[in-house]
Amino acid sequence: MKTWVIYDSFFGNTEKIAQAIGAALGSPEEVSIVRATTPTPALPEGLSMMVVGSPTRGFRQSNAVRDFVKGLPDGSLKGIRVAAFDTRIALEDLDSAIGRFFVGRFGYAAKPIAVSLVKKGGELAAPPEGFRVAASEGPLKDGELERAAAWANQLKAAPANGKN
Repeated sequence: MKTWVIYDSFFGNTEKIAQAIGAALGSPEEVSIVRATTPTPALPEGLSMMVVGSPTRGFRQSNAVRDFVKGLPDGSLKGIRVAAFDTRIALEDLDSAIGRFFVGRFGYAAKPIAVSLVKKGGELAAPPEGFRVAASEGPLKDGELERAAAWANQLKAAPANGKN
């Protein structure tokens, strides 16, 4: 199974999650973990899964992740299982009622990433997932790397369209 894990990271938290996901999905020969800002070649022959992640900044994905997905040709993910994740401050950890309101209204980064991947022809392998950070710059909350690995293991076993 050839897999790409594409991510962006500002403070290293999303990169750590991407690395945990990639390690759980397979060997370095099977899984390429690539920062969205790195120029990437055309999709490789035999790509079977693409996982894309971003920190949530301003209630959305990073520009690098948005531009990466936007740059994929229409239909290029046909037959490829896709999944999306983000790093975020959990709603219950937000101090401000205004912050909770805006998160409730605009959400986190993973869902729009997943929607964009499906629009490019991808078959959703699981619902979008969020991994928690303690504060804007991190660190990751305890247990999140293990939760990322467990989520990746579910991705390997899940049928397309996110239905188990």
